Amino acid sequence: MAAKDLNATYQILEKHLVHGDLRPGEEIGVRADQFLMQDGTGTMVFLHLSKLGPPRIKGKLAICYVDHNTFGDGPENADDHRFLQDSCASAGIRFSRPSNGIGHQIHLERFGAPGKLLLGADSHVTTLGGLGMLAIGTGGMELAVALTGTPHYFVCPRVIRVQLNGGLSSWVSAKDIILEVIRRLADRNNVATALEYAGDGVKTLSVAQRATIANMGAELGVTSSLFPADEVTRSFLTTQSRGSQYHRLQAGKEAAYDDQIEIDLDKLVPMVALPHSPDKVVPVREVSGLEVDQVAVGSCTNGFYEDLAMVALMLRGRKLSPRINMVMAPGTRQVQMALLARGYLKEMMDMGVRIAESACGFCIGHGHAPASGSVSVRTNNRNYEGRCGTLDAKVYLTSPETAAASALRGKLTDPRDLKRRPPRFTAMKKFPIDDSLIVPVPRSKKSVVIRRGPNIVDPPEHTMLPASIQGAITLKLGDHISTDHILPAGHWLKFRSNVQEYAWHTFKGVDPKFVRRAKEYQAEGTANVIIAGQGYGEGSSREHAAMCPAELGVRVIIAKSFERIHISNLINHGIVPLTFMDLRAYELIQKDDDLELPWIANELKRSSVVTARSHDKGYEIKVKHGLGRRQVDILLAGGLRNYVAG
Repeated sequence: MAAKDLNATYQILEKHLVHGDLRPGEEIGVRADQFLMQDGTGTMVFLHLSKLGPPRIKGKLAICYVDHNTFGDGPENADDHRFLQDSCASAGIRFSRPSNGIGHQIHLERFGAPGKLLLGADSHVTTLGGLGMLAIGTGGMELAVALTGTPHYFVCPRVIRVQLNGGLSSWVSAKDIILEVIRRLADRNNVATALEYAGDGVKTLSVAQRATIANMGAELGVTSSLFPADEVTRSFLTTQSRGSQYHRLQAGKEAAYDDQIEIDLDKLVPMVALPHSPDKVVPVREVSGLEVDQVAVGSCTNGFYEDLAMVALMLRGRKLSPRINMVMAPGTRQVQMALLARGYLKEMMDMGVRIAESACGFCIGHGHAPASGSVSVRTNNRNYEGRCGTLDAKVYLTSPETAAASALRGKLTDPRDLKRRPPRFTAMKKFPIDDSLIVPVPRSKKSVVIRRGPNIVDPPEHTMLPASIQGAITLKLGDHISTDHILPAGHWLKFRSNVQEYAWHTFKGVDPKFVRRAKEYQAEGTANVIIAGQGYGEGSSREHAAMCPAELGVRVIIAKSFERIHISNLINHGIVPLTFMDLRAYELIQKDDDLELPWIANELKRSSVVTARSHDKGYEIKVKHGLGRRQVDILLAGGLRNYVAG
């Protein structure tokens, strides 16, 4: 098909396609140009590679960023960072040291390029879509397999065109655009869906604004979000001294889309996502006046220079409300240096704003947890219950403008109610570029010794799927169970390299007795089965949210629906994801019911329907799967590593 007939998403996929056809719903295989991992996922990537074989990435870029667990509260994080740096040196992969910043934002600044395809073991690599780059989040096992030269397989997405018309009004920003997109699309099933932005409104948005929008596409569970590459893109690359890497990317004039939504930018108002989900979006004025205890600005969503310069200028010459504790985390060291050069960093410090490291930090509950029962207004991308590090805190997601207005008044405030014009700042013509914290690949790998701390443990082996499963319902859950519910990050993420230890914290904030109950069933030879509602596994790409339940003997999860990356992680680690055919069965099944799946292996191979029955309760239900032949074969083998090993 000619490029004039393809949308921009399919143009990139077509250039990288090695298996399958570009038809929505079909499994396709692609080879990527670039690979990204971070310290929360990277240690497991290298542990998987130790079983799969060395990377085969000649002529391609691969980089590991340290951005998640940067605090040294014990030796585990430092041990992991040392292991990652050694492993990168051995494998020919670049290494970004702690304090350099958040991976996908650094990548946008220094490595991303329009028209390229990136695979990243992080759900928010979708950020790169703001640069006209197709970036797809994966689990750690999937990335490890792709690094060995094997194509990456996923379901070809349907593409929704998001038409942006006009321009933003005063005090309305890119964060408000994506919150509006989430508000409109949150009640749809967005698995195997891509968003592609178009319209005259796109030209009014900077790359930083586009990246903010693309970043939070992850909160919809979409495969990717993509903006065209145009003169705005070229200008951004020029500020990074990378203008030569510009490549124009536009949808074909006759390009087809599977759906379209239109947003008139001039009609948008400041928006806020209410606790405890990014999809609970309302206009700020509907909840204005709520007393606020903490304001946190920055992160990978709104940690760009222009976001934080706006905050500094809004605070200039004024005082924070006495009740407010405010923290700022620039997305990257480059942003921090730009703020320093323009004097904005000092202004915020003079105001009493606490300056955090350029890292994921408060977004993942790693530092700056709010007080018990308090209200925190934040500019990051997720506000799941307990994610901030305080289980009973309430987190509201807003734009930097709304956050700064709230910090000044001590209550949730629509910035338009400040009754003044937005401040103006001068855009950077050239950013301060310093790549010294990115460790290059050594010329010789012979002398590299990989140092491995005591908390770095080989991941568990998986057994083949049995012909039948004798199980018990160990846990019944409601809707929107995120990976943070399944396996908390923050302090506990230091066990990311030790699945056997990390597993003890599975569902810690949901049911503290789950692990003990699961281990009791496991000791009896009974498989653990989990029942869940809509959107099970939303949020992070963290494969530990599948690995740790598998370590506890979970073999089957039956849900109303699953999120894209998590369903792949479940399959890759030998857990069968099934969905209800009749939602009345969800009400019927209760915790501690016995549940047998007597012909599961044969039924997976022969049809899309699987039988499940309870002898004690006397019911039989039919559940289904939408898996392809390859995915079924992975499950039968007990997981992706077994499947690849043959």
